[in-house]
Amino acid sequence: MPLFLTYFCPINWNLVMERHILHLDLDTFFVSVERLHNSKLMGVPVIVGGTSDRGVVASCSYEARQFGIHSAMSAKLARQLCPQAIFLKGDYDEYSKYSHIITDILKEKAPIVEKASIDEHYLDLTGMDKYFGCNKFATELRQKIIKETGLPISFGLSVNKTVSKVATGQAKPNGQLFINSGYEKPFLAPLSIKKIPMVGNKTYTQLKNMGVSQIGTVQQMQPELMQRVLGENGVIIWRKCNGIDNTPVVPYSEKKSISKERTFDKDTINMDQLKKTIVRMVDELAFDLRKDTLLTSCISVKIRYSDFNTEQLQKKISYTSSTSKLTEMALELFKKLYSRRVLLRLVGIKFTDLVHGLEQIDLFNDIGKQVDLNRAMDGIRNRFGSDKVKMAISL
Repeated sequence: MPLFLTYFCPINWNLVMERHILHLDLDTFFVSVERLHNSKLMGVPVIVGGTSDRGVVASCSYEARQFGIHSAMSAKLARQLCPQAIFLKGDYDEYSKYSHIITDILKEKAPIVEKASIDEHYLDLTGMDKYFGCNKFATELRQKIIKETGLPISFGLSVNKTVSKVATGQAKPNGQLFINSGYEKPFLAPLSIKKIPMVGNKTYTQLKNMGVSQIGTVQQMQPELMQRVLGENGVIIWRKCNGIDNTPVVPYSEKKSISKERTFDKDTINMDQLKKTIVRMVDELAFDLRKDTLLTSCISVKIRYSDFNTEQLQKKISYTSSTSKLTEMALELFKKLYSRRVLLRLVGIKFTDLVHGLEQIDLFNDIGKQVDLNRAMDGIRNRFGSDKVKMAISL
C-alpha cells in the first residue's frame, strides 16, 4: 500500500522501516561453560543443578535430554531416567562472568540490546539493513561470540520478537535461521503450539482438548474464539501464532540493588513483630527478584535503635531468589545484629550483587516443593496483585 507524506507531516520511521529483530540464545549455557573447563564432559549426559535427590535440574546437555530430562525436573527423577549422567552443582559466578562478556560484546556492536535472561538477548537491528545486511551482521556477530568465548550460540532473525525466538529454537543446536518478511505465518504454521511463548503445559492441554496442536490451526481460527477459551491471553496467543508482535526491544540496564525498610509507628522490642516484619519484607523482595528474573548473592539487614544509632550486617551467599533461603539468612543476620535489646524504630532488608537468573528461581539449591510453592505464589500475585497472598508467618 503506498505511503503518502506531506511536507508538514512528521515521519513515523516505525511505519517506514521494516523491523529486524535478532534473538540470540546460548545453547545449554551452564553445561557449555562447564565443558570449557573440562573437555571430558563433551559428548556425555551432563546435568547442572541440585545434586541431592531433593535438588532440581537447572540445565542439561542435549545428550541428557534424549532421556526425557528437562530443566526444573527433580534431580531424583533425572537420576532415575539417566543413571549414567554426570551431575554438577554448578558455579553461578562463572556463568555470570561469561554472560557479562557476551552482553558487553553485543552492546559494543548493536544499537539496542535487551538482556532477557542470563543466556538470552534481543537486538533491534532496524535500519541497519540500509548500511549492512542484517543477516550478515548477525552471522558475523555470532561467529565473534563463538570465537571469543568458545560457547555455542544460536540465533533467529525476523521482523519481531516472537518469530525470532521461535526461529532460534528451530535453529538449535548451534545454528541460525533467518525468516524473511512476509514468511512468518508459513514458517510458524507446521510447528507445535507449544513453540509459542506464553503457551505452558496448562494452556497446551486446553488447546489440545480443543483439537489444536499446531500453530497453523490457530491461524485459521477467529480471535474471538481464542478469547472465549483463554481470555485476553487467547488474543495475544492468536496474534503470536499469526506472526504479529509489536513488542519493542527494551534497552538493557542492570539493577544494582533492591531494598525495603519499615519505620514503626511506635518503637518496639516485640520480637514476634520484628521477625514477622522481616519475613514480610524478604517475601516481597524475593518476589520482585523472580519477577525481574534476578538473583542476589548478598543480603543486608539494618536496624535503627530508638536513640537513632544505626547498625548493619551483611553476608555473601550463593546466588538465589528463594524466599525460604533468603528468609532464613535474614533472620540469622538479625539475630546476630540485634544484641542490645533496646527499642527499635526501624528495620530494613537489602539485596545487592544482582544478576539475571534462570526461570525466575534458584534451581541450584532449592528443593522441588519450594520451587513449586514459589511458582504458585508468584502466579497468584502476577494475576491478582502482590498483596493477595502472603507467608502465614508474616501475618
